[in-house]
Amino acid sequence: MPAPRTTASPRTTGVPAPRRELTAREAEALRALLAARAAAGAPAGARPRPTRPATGRTRTSTRRRPAARPAPRPTGTRGPWRARLLVVGLATLLVPVLTVLLAPATSAPGAATVPGDPAGLALAARSTLLQDADAYRRLQTEITGRRAAVEQAVAAEEGARAAVAAEQAAVGAAAADLYRASALTRMPVLGLDATAPAGTPDVLYRQALADRAAGDREAAVARAERAEAAAQAAAARVAAARAAVDSATAQARSLLGGIRATAGDLGLDVSVQLAALGTVPAAGEQQARNAAALQRWQGHLTELATAGVEPPSAAELADPAALPEGFSPALDAAGQAVPGVAWAVAGNRPVTVLPAETVAAVSSALAQAGRPYVAGAAGPDTYDCGGLVAASFLLGGYALPATAAGQWAAATVVPASQLQVGDLVVSDGGLDVGLYLGGDDVLGASAASYQVGVRSMPADARAVRVTLPAPAEPNAPLPASTSGRGACGAVPAPAGPVSPAWGGWSNGRIPTAALCPVARGHALRCDAAAGYAGLAQAYQAAFGTPLCITDSYRSMAAQVDAFRRKPALAAVPGTSNHGWALAVDLCGGINVAGTPQWTWMTQHAGAFGFVNPDWARPGGEKPEPWHWEFGDLVD
Repeated sequence: MPAPRTTASPRTTGVPAPRRELTAREAEALRALLAARAAAGAPAGARPRPTRPATGRTRTSTRRRPAARPAPRPTGTRGPWRARLLVVGLATLLVPVLTVLLAPATSAPGAATVPGDPAGLALAARSTLLQDADAYRRLQTEITGRRAAVEQAVAAEEGARAAVAAEQAAVGAAAADLYRASALTRMPVLGLDATAPAGTPDVLYRQALADRAAGDREAAVARAERAEAAAQAAAARVAAARAAVDSATAQARSLLGGIRATAGDLGLDVSVQLAALGTVPAAGEQQARNAAALQRWQGHLTELATAGVEPPSAAELADPAALPEGFSPALDAAGQAVPGVAWAVAGNRPVTVLPAETVAAVSSALAQAGRPYVAGAAGPDTYDCGGLVAASFLLGGYALPATAAGQWAAATVVPASQLQVGDLVVSDGGLDVGLYLGGDDVLGASAASYQVGVRSMPADARAVRVTLPAPAEPNAPLPASTSGRGACGAVPAPAGPVSPAWGGWSNGRIPTAALCPVARGHALRCDAAAGYAGLAQAYQAAFGTPLCITDSYRSMAAQVDAFRRKPALAAVPGTSNHGWALAVDLCGGINVAGTPQWTWMTQHAGAFGFVNPDWARPGGEKPEPWHWEFGDLVD
């Protein structure tokens, strides 16, 4: 909430006006600024990053709890991200604070103080959360590698133990034979007889054999000892590898807890701004629906902030019978308590309060509206359905599997009657997933529309809640879908040519933020860009030179310019498949029919989704060997 206004002392003619006292917010900003400056002057590595538990957090917020709460929550230190983000988040507070300290008051009585910039804090918060999320992903990659090293070390130890067993068996067999042997067998030299010199050579020969056998036994013992030493070394390597896994896992757990605490410390004003950062415009009705969902979410957060309601952590809301003071259990239509959320009073009516981590996740997800869909992507610029959910909740401090089916298995199932904003809506037998936004709205990355957007609730939807304790056993897989759709709502491949229109856009009116780059100055729809990347890699391997491109997506202005310059070659503006970001013009030999490069393209480009359309082939209506399109498109 804005800091209370402090009036300046009345001036007396000829007497300098005294400086006014700092407000709580200004004093807090100044303390944080001085601490940041002191920290910035410390040597590198002098400040260990504070760790924070994942199940709770402390605050110094001056915002009040709902009026029903008799006692305020304990105060403590503010989250570590604010200290790291002062350059962005406290820049707007620096000037008024220093003005108060260094100059006499000039504001009129009753003038308001300058509040912090929520948009700047939101930018800073997102930067911190993304940085920590990237660090967590790197740790997960490291853990995967170290677990592989553990498996290799265990296999090596098993081999070493097998070698020890073999050597010990050999030593044991030799020792048993020696134990059962007679004295003369063990020591033939005892059979020498001075009265029978003719037998001396035989005795000495047998003694030589016995000496050789003794040497073999000694060598076997030495091999067994070396094998045991090797096994012990292998066991030490296993222990070291497991310790490395444990260490990296502990680091990841600590980092994830820090992310959760940072998300929990975000103010509602920051979350409001965070939800609108980075959105990409969509087309027509989709844009209106995305905007309406964003506005509804921001309105909900603003209502909570106006009422002084601060969302508790997920741990604090897990048990409806043990909620923080000032909150009451949220009830479904049957009067049953809903775990993981609560009710508070805003004005004269109850409002639903979600965990702070869910607020951060939903705001982060809404900020991705309009971004392109790419299979297997988890941000920060492109997503598939599971990747969007996983990336959003990672910024709330929860690590989820990357697939819809994995997310269904890992989270707690909730009935439809208790569905809440932020729950995961899984459909198509576990092939599709999105975040529930309330009403009939679900936010997801769609393979059908090639973008992140708000859509209607699927008829076969099932829901899980991430912030509740995970189930003891994974949820059973959902029944297989009969819709015929693929992952993330991908439509079945058509038998014939398809319309190039997509995403609700008009030809040549697609924003570049909705596309993916393929080369400097060139972009395509993201699935076409992925196919182009594979094609370019194969071409480089075949010819040793990069794939040469002269044209890709062509905006309406570019189409008009091309048609003005080359009316005989360029399509009428608004009709070119370049305007759908699904066509490329290539060079470097591909532009001439019959060359090795063109021939290679005719043999291999189809494997990456690109074809030279019939009309552009040699002998076609308008031969253009350089023109290749992604898919069999309707002209």
